Amino acid sequence: MAHDEVVERYSGLARAALDGEAIAGCSREEFDRGHFGAAGYDDTAGLPEGAVRASLGCGNPVAVAQLRAGESVLDLGSGGGIDVLLSARRVGPQGKAYGLDASPDMLRLARAHADQAGVRNVEFLHGAIEDVPLPDQAVDAVISNCVINLSDDKATVLAEAFRVLRPGGRFGVSDVVTDGPADPVRRAAAEQRTGCVAGALPVEEYRQLLARVGFVGIRITLTADHGDGVHSAIVQAGKPAIGPGLEIRPMRETDAAQVLAIYQAGLDTGQASFETTAPSWEGFTAGKLPHLRYVAADTQTGEVVGWVAGSSVSTRPVYAGVVEHSIYVHPGCQAHGIGRALLAAFIAAGEDAGVWTIQTGVFPENAASLSLHQALGFRVVGTRERIGRHHGTWRDVLLMERRSSTSET
Repeated sequence: MAHDEVVERYSGLARAALDGEAIAGCSREEFDRGHFGAAGYDDTAGLPEGAVRASLGCGNPVAVAQLRAGESVLDLGSGGGIDVLLSARRVGPQGKAYGLDASPDMLRLARAHADQAGVRNVEFLHGAIEDVPLPDQAVDAVISNCVINLSDDKATVLAEAFRVLRPGGRFGVSDVVTDGPADPVRRAAAEQRTGCVAGALPVEEYRQLLARVGFVGIRITLTADHGDGVHSAIVQAGKPAIGPGLEIRPMRETDAAQVLAIYQAGLDTGQASFETTAPSWEGFTAGKLPHLRYVAADTQTGEVVGWVAGSSVSTRPVYAGVVEHSIYVHPGCQAHGIGRALLAAFIAAGEDAGVWTIQTGVFPENAASLSLHQALGFRVVGTRERIGRHHGTWRDVLLMERRSSTSET
């Protein structure tokens, strides 16, 4: 469904709600079955009756957003405002709840509900979920309730959610998904029955889009079954945590010069690798997995201050979940927790990608690297004695590995 059609449809529902009519975003049968609307909430006491009646979602994202007092939260496609009001209650007077909606009529409805509830720590914004009118790193959590599936540019929606989240922030939404590739016949049957399937992504595609923009710790939990492969679901993910003024994001081609400069600076210490010269960017990218490359960057200048990347250890299928990683931090930015944050993000991304073993080789003399890896669950599994000559000297390498806590034993 095109953006303008979505806005007009929900504007009409908002006008009906303002006139006191009962509304349903999907089929009335699905609302009566408790699959959509306010049935998923157990904490609506004290909310205006109109806000509860105007709920058009497919779940309760507030319940999984782990909101804490003093935090800020953004609801994408806030509709009549029920999730904003519930969020405002959870973050308390020192926190802030934003609602974003493209329909002026929905915003009018939501503001009326906030006034009726006497809630002051809310702000309703007019705009598209593909272009959020908030600055970078503005909120601690992003929620949404059965809205992202309506967008025809979900990759941009998720990228915007990642952008406005602070490091360590949470993404927790309710949405409609399919349990496999779209089958036109099944999709049409579900759409005719529920009216809320258009645009729903397969679970795996949703997961891939989240990972591509930089989210880690991705969990998609199917909830209500609407038949024909269509489900409501809770979608959760996180933005990697790191210290103030920094951000961990996927590595880009525009980072090439800075990544290679940091690589060379590490090699120049004589303690990072047997290599002495950083490869070309083409050589670097050819040897690294495209979905497991991250940088830590200064949010003001964009300067890259560290990076981590993974490589396959073998093309044999039995080693599909085994990777080797490299991690380098700018020499002027070490001992600030950047390496730890990068490695933690890499581990989480590896878990999402089905990696069950991460390996690395460390010189015994590189005490900082040994300490970092051991702190994050790596163990020394052996010593490769006199494995190679480095600047004319035979050197040992400690082989370290970390096994996934979720892998089958």
